[in-house]
Amino acid sequence: MARQAERSESTRAGLVAAARELFAERGYAAVGTPEIVERAGSSRGALYHQFKDKQDLFRAVYEQVQQEILQQVADDMSAAPPTDPLTGLQTGLRTFLLSCVEPERVRIALIDAPAVLGWQEWRALDEKYGLGLVMAGLESGISAGVLRGDLSTRPMALMILSALGEAALFIASSPDPEAARAETEPTILALLDGLRLQK
Repeated sequence: MARQAERSESTRAGLVAAARELFAERGYAAVGTPEIVERAGSSRGALYHQFKDKQDLFRAVYEQVQQEILQQVADDMSAAPPTDPLTGLQTGLRTFLLSCVEPERVRIALIDAPAVLGWQEWRALDEKYGLGLVMAGLESGISAGVLRGDLSTRPMALMILSALGEAALFIASSPDPEAARAETEPTILALLDGLRLQK
């Protein structure tokens, strides 16, 4: 049973890796399941055993991309001195915006995901992966006495997450993503600075 589970997990990982490469290269609409199966060295039966359909496979790819970005943001935030949570939060926001100029992320997470998954699911998954981290950063800043504590944390986190989502789409749709990121970053950081506790 354990060996069978390992084989199943290996098959799933291979399909996700193959699909991720192809979706990043050409986009969701231009890639068919036979091509994914061939690149993965798998079979159609195996694909439909692991995933309901191509959209379900895309969802797995998208979640993998989001998890990797979240991990990078969390790592960069935790590298900031624990006595300076605001810098940690600012660093996390910068890391996220930098990820928005990476071609693979742009294609999968920002161009295809809203269209393939639908706006509602795309936003729900965005919250699933980002909301907790933003809330933790805000709570840390409030506890340290550098961010306002008179506002509810969850609405604050949702507003920041929404602003990041719009910034990501702005960067992705720009003919010069790096210039758009440089233009966007000060605005996002200014929103965060507006939550600073005035002494």
